[in-house]
Amino acid sequence: MPQQSVGSRSKSSTLTKNQVRGFWAAWGGWALDGMDSFIYALVLVPAMRDLLPASGKAASAASVSAADLGYYGGLLFSVFLIGWGCAFIWGPIADRFGRVRTLTFTILCYSVFTFLGCAATSIWQLGLFRFLAGIGIGGEWTLGGILVAEEWPEDRRVQGAAWMHTGYYFGFFIAAVMNYLIGSRYGWRVMFAVGGTPAMLVAFIRYGVQEPERWRKRVSSLASDWKASAAFVQLFSAEYRRRTLLNALFLLIAMIGLWAGSVYVPGAVTQIAGREGYTAVQAARLASWASMLLSAGTILGCLIVPFLVNRFGRRGALACFFGLMGVSVAEAFGYAFYLPTGALAAFIGSLFFVGVGGASFCVFTVWLPEQYRTECRASAFAFATSSGRFVAAGITFLVGAGVSYFGTIGVPVAITSLAFLLGLLLLPWGHETRGKPLPA
Repeated sequence: MPQQSVGSRSKSSTLTKNQVRGFWAAWGGWALDGMDSFIYALVLVPAMRDLLPASGKAASAASVSAADLGYYGGLLFSVFLIGWGCAFIWGPIADRFGRVRTLTFTILCYSVFTFLGCAATSIWQLGLFRFLAGIGIGGEWTLGGILVAEEWPEDRRVQGAAWMHTGYYFGFFIAAVMNYLIGSRYGWRVMFAVGGTPAMLVAFIRYGVQEPERWRKRVSSLASDWKASAAFVQLFSAEYRRRTLLNALFLLIAMIGLWAGSVYVPGAVTQIAGREGYTAVQAARLASWASMLLSAGTILGCLIVPFLVNRFGRRGALACFFGLMGVSVAEAFGYAFYLPTGALAAFIGSLFFVGVGGASFCVFTVWLPEQYRTECRASAFAFATSSGRFVAAGITFLVGAGVSYFGTIGVPVAITSLAFLLGLLLLPWGHETRGKPLPA
């Protein structure tokens, strides 16, 4: 992790106080963002068992079937992704009014509405709160990634982006630990209440993190009537149109595979554990351990991203992760899930490689800021990371419907691995930026 000074053997640039504080603001926001977003996956089963009867969709908690869980769980997660898709609005706002200022609003947004989830009395209320939380969660990645890219020195920028991105998966780990210690004992409502704690980070951010000098200089050089909408429109100019559309498509592919897989990991582990004779409490704890392993794999993947992107280029590194994800998702959900004996051990073992493959998102944290100039960089990042979620929401709903139709989690999730084949075919048309400085 970053230090304010550099050891005698290092030739890297020394980080300023603002660069260090900015990093921790971005990392902390992204970690708590990950915790927040993964809480839903961890508490999906108990929340649906409580809320479906209250919403008139089941007679009792005991009567809620796997098909009900798949259908309504997928529906609510799709609503969450639609909210995340709406987060593209933060990009133009950040290009016009600043990265740090906008970051604080995104964190407040997802903190407040995650906390309100603990008071939901129906699946429709929970869906509304998750939609609004998704708008905030989707903006934090954009603002954190851009803040580190613009504030850190060129020779440490890739490393800083990789370290920053580990925060999201530390958040998964934190959520899994909390579910193990709190959720399995006190229930899903307490988990959502704890999910409101990121709001406390806002005070740290506002206390001493300043806007990147690169952004301040660029904004001051633009016309006084320059508006946020101008930054968004620029993404579809002749210069940027092709890369904007391809970046959005690459992100969509990554979302389909990782989100469809990770959101059903706790449920899959719970089902397998039930088949193998574990109690409900034991199954919940095993799901937490599996989620921790998934997170550990992705953290490891993020740490090797700087080597991969410098050795093979941005497209080559993404190809490595796409290939690994395609194979590991298919193996975990299409094969290990259905083994008559030893399924739990085989499935959990496969999750580590699913986790490593999930570091594909870290490549985007490095790659996207390198493709656009400062005045539209946040807009480009936000559009690429948010727009595809509208389609991903529909596909996630189809996966949930597939779970309902087949009566099993395995096959529908395994099918999503085919998306990575399309990604591998399209990657040669991506805009390679290896060896190029961040545009002014």
